[in-house]
Amino acid sequence: MSTKKALIWVAFWIGLALVFNTGVYFFMGQEKALEFMGGFVIEKSLSIDNLFLFIMVFSSFGIKPEYQRRVLNYGIAGALVLRLIFVLLGVTIINKFHWMLYIFGAILIFSGIKMMFGHEDNNVKDSRILKVIGRLIPVSDSLEGDRFFVRKNKVLYATPLLAVLIVIEFTDIIFAVDSIPAIFSITLDPFIVYTSNIFAILGLRSMYFVLGNLHEKFKYVKYGVALILTFTGLKLALLMFSVHIPVGLSLAVIISILTVSIVASVMISRKTGKA
Repeated sequence: MSTKKALIWVAFWIGLALVFNTGVYFFMGQEKALEFMGGFVIEKSLSIDNLFLFIMVFSSFGIKPEYQRRVLNYGIAGALVLRLIFVLLGVTIINKFHWMLYIFGAILIFSGIKMMFGHEDNNVKDSRILKVIGRLIPVSDSLEGDRFFVRKNKVLYATPLLAVLIVIEFTDIIFAVDSIPAIFSITLDPFIVYTSNIFAILGLRSMYFVLGNLHEKFKYVKYGVALILTFTGLKLALLMFSVHIPVGLSLAVIISILTVSIVASVMISRKTGKA
């Protein structure tokens, strides 16, 4: 997919989310509309860092773009189901144990600091999840088109494409551990949490191809994402002291951090390119 076409689809999905949020505004009120937008922006911004990981995974395994689409489609379908489970489970836990919000806050702060100062592990092929897959089913050495399984000498093998799909789904589970608690800093309404997640996820494939073509220009966005994680974690932690940050202010802070990180990335990449 070309960058121009991918950008058009990204704009379409964002526009669809805004249309839906207009409905939320008229049927549920301004506060719920702000909560939806806050959840959508958080999920969208956090997904950028996750997509960078997808780029690294596909590159490591040498997966061609035409096969990446199939993996992304299955990955997004799996994410829709996983998000529903995480949202319902998370809301149930918090309603019974309100103090879990403070635990979530600590997790987000830790994740943000780790992302800010930690080092990424680029050795994807040696990840533990792949070793587990190899113990459960033999994995073939080469791709077999867009197939996930292949039979050789009456033995069923998983192809590297299936291994990549499992890695993608596994990283999405880890990603949800950050993204769902982050949205809980905005609202605990299951409908708002899930729908804001869904609309952010639906545009991930198009966003992936934009980042795939332009990821060098956005390599500093991860620091903005780290700050957003830290901010949402602090917002949850402050509830322990009965300090509540309004949804509108939270949304303004999150959008500002994301915007500054994107602009800084583009400016620095242009300056580096000219040098």
